[in-house]
Amino acid sequence: MNTVKLGKRLTAAAGFCRKGSFIADVGTDHAHLPIYLYQKGMILGAVASDTNEGPIERARINISANRLSDKIDTVLCDGLSKLEGYSPKDIFILGMGGELIAKIIDNAPFVKDKSIRLILQPMTHWEILRKYLCENGFTIVDEALVKEDRIYRIIVAEYSGKCEDYSDVELILGRLNIERRDPLLVELTERSLDVINERIKGKLSGGADASVEIALAEKLREIIK
Repeated sequence: MNTVKLGKRLTAAAGFCRKGSFIADVGTDHAHLPIYLYQKGMILGAVASDTNEGPIERARINISANRLSDKIDTVLCDGLSKLEGYSPKDIFILGMGGELIAKIIDNAPFVKDKSIRLILQPMTHWEILRKYLCENGFTIVDEALVKEDRIYRIIVAEYSGKCEDYSDVELILGRLNIERRDPLLVELTERSLDVINERIKGKLSGGADASVEIALAEKLREIIK
């Protein structure tokens, strides 16, 4: 058995797993996350899924090499489409675009269960993902920022049946990250401002209205004052 080590991003995501859970790792690659969690004694077992055979085969090889074939299953499927029967309690969807993550969740009604935890790490469109969660009865119960070559957002959500209103700034930065003054908040805000300012320049140079972006930039500046 080879002890699996994870980078900062995956280690941070793994930290939100509840001890004793059966997990799903959606979009697995080498199955490093479920192997790591099992080796740490955190989970009872796991199912690792992907839409492509290549990642599934790599996952199977690693699972077998670590003698965990009886603990970690692999499934070739789109998103969560074939995972309901496994009854996963902690579901990891990491390293995908926010829109795709929202679509995967939306196509799996079984996750609207108060006993299920979603641990999400969008690479893009995090504001779209947060908006989807808040408008569809999911409460963001925890989140974190982690830096590993860039700043990654980790979002932890559970179904509550309640819809929440988030401001534009909260959708971009994360309400809990703002409230806690995460150590990476200022840097993330500055990077977000750079993106918004480029958008403003582009609109103004093309003669388009940039009033929405200008107002958003001002709100972001308030965060780092």
